[in-house]
Amino acid sequence: GSATSLSSTAINTRLQELVRLFKERTEKVKEKLIDPDVTSDDESPVASPAAAPVPAPGGELEGDKPSGDDHYCEMLCCTFKCRPWLDHLKSYQFPSSIDPLTNLMYVLWLFFVVMAWNWNCWLIPVRWAFPYQTPANIHYWLLVDYLCDLIYLLDILIFQTRLQFVQGGDIITDKKAMKENYLRSQRFKMDVLCLLPLDLFYFKVGVNPLLRFPRCLKYMAFFEFNNRLEAILTKAYIYRVIRTTAYLLYSLHVNSCLYYWASAYEGLGSTTWVYDGEGNSYIRCYYWAVKTLITIGGLPDPKTLFEIVFQLLNYFTGVFAFSVMIGQMRDVVGAATAGQTYYRSCMDSTIKYMNFYKIPRTVQNRVKTWYEYTWHSQGMLDESELLVQLPDKMRLDIAIDVNYNIVSKVALFQGCDRQMIFDMLKRLRSVVYLPNDYVCKKGEIGREMYIIQAGQVQVLGGPDGKSVLVTLKAGSVFGEISLLAAGGGNRRTANVVAHGFANLFILEKKDLNEILVHYPESQKLLRKKAKKMLKSNNKPKDEKGGPGDPLIIPPKADTPKLFKAALAATGRMGGKGPLERLRWRLKELRAVQ
Repeated sequence: GSATSLSSTAINTRLQELVRLFKERTEKVKEKLIDPDVTSDDESPVASPAAAPVPAPGGELEGDKPSGDDHYCEMLCCTFKCRPWLDHLKSYQFPSSIDPLTNLMYVLWLFFVVMAWNWNCWLIPVRWAFPYQTPANIHYWLLVDYLCDLIYLLDILIFQTRLQFVQGGDIITDKKAMKENYLRSQRFKMDVLCLLPLDLFYFKVGVNPLLRFPRCLKYMAFFEFNNRLEAILTKAYIYRVIRTTAYLLYSLHVNSCLYYWASAYEGLGSTTWVYDGEGNSYIRCYYWAVKTLITIGGLPDPKTLFEIVFQLLNYFTGVFAFSVMIGQMRDVVGAATAGQTYYRSCMDSTIKYMNFYKIPRTVQNRVKTWYEYTWHSQGMLDESELLVQLPDKMRLDIAIDVNYNIVSKVALFQGCDRQMIFDMLKRLRSVVYLPNDYVCKKGEIGREMYIIQAGQVQVLGGPDGKSVLVTLKAGSVFGEISLLAAGGGNRRTANVVAHGFANLFILEKKDLNEILVHYPESQKLLRKKAKKMLKSNNKPKDEKGGPGDPLIIPPKADTPKLFKAALAATGRMGGKGPLERLRWRLKELRAVQ
């Protein structure tokens, strides 16, 4: 009797183990069929025991040593630590072609070229007019001059001949083609002209700074640097304001140099109009230039014909230059505040409309709050207006970067066609809800799905309909079953209220239906999932789901057919052994379930 009992227990245990294995295998096969991206646990590589790290004699693993210990070099009797960046510098290879639109290294190089160009533009007039260049310091001036010439030369030989260009829609990276394109360009002619070796006349006429005036002709590098820098700055209008101010300061700088030259030509202190030679000559002349160009007045009257003509030209130039600078500054500031101006215009028009129709003050305050929060949180009133001008592919790339991580976590869409998800991302619409705004109400027809981008929403329920059932945070999704449910299953089962300011993405049902027309397989899969999600809950939990909540409750796997056949055969034989008792137990469990 005891032997029979032991054998029955062993058989029962073995059969239960077989049932468990059959269930696990069935679950894996079903997951594989539903979501092809799911990988099997058996495919995960197992670490080999032989590959385990061997402890070092000191007790530490070799991988635990700091990476800096590898960089040493021995010299005579001492050991010096070699910095890793030196190795990177030694192994660095200059690129064979440079993309002038996206390469930050090229923008940095243009900065040095522009600095050399500014040295020539600002210092050549000063050295020509003022007595700041003397035989005692001439070697310092010449050292910086020829350093700037070296930068010009490197720009011609190394950088400009490696710039990529577009020809017939193709990006040309061939060395010979890039070099020929530069040699045929207007840029090359100006670069050669600005490096004319007029310095050779130094041996005949002395070191005259005016002989370096052609160095100022490299203005094309300056404008290119402006375009590249504005493209990478987040607030480019600040740089534009600084640049416009620099234009004004440079015009005053040149005028001060001309005034000192005119004073020296007439004779310092010879009349009341000229510079009298006292104090700092550059500061005094710059002050005079400011009063003249801005036409402040209060200047001494010119005495000679030369002084009168010079002053008239100064006045005409000042009026023209100052008006141009003011106009350009107005354009820069206007472009920087264009968005703010549009926002104020829309808000003023809305307030005027509400006042005309005598809208209650509480509603008007909520509308004003919506305008202010939407503008400060997004920097615009409608995000879709910003992307209208972009090609469809670029809009998709932006939508993937912004929304894909959130949408991919929605259980309803897992396993669907990837391209269908991409098409769906472009249909998402951003909406801002104010505190205590109802996102959806209980009993209303659900025609959209919601994804929380920022903020929180609360699901309300209970006898009074005001108890907080759950609070959903950024990244949560609710209302997805309503997109596919039918037969009354698309009614909301709870109130959802914004807790504070909430920014939500909305996908409408009609948009999803338009997309699913092109993806029949995904449509079938979504309908199956929606039915299972409705069956698994008497109350649909689509208003409560979040990225961390299990939205799909997998049904219990059926008993394998082979095991059913074994049980049926046992029943026909009228056996009352372990198999029959196990069969009765399964029936009882099924009834309870």
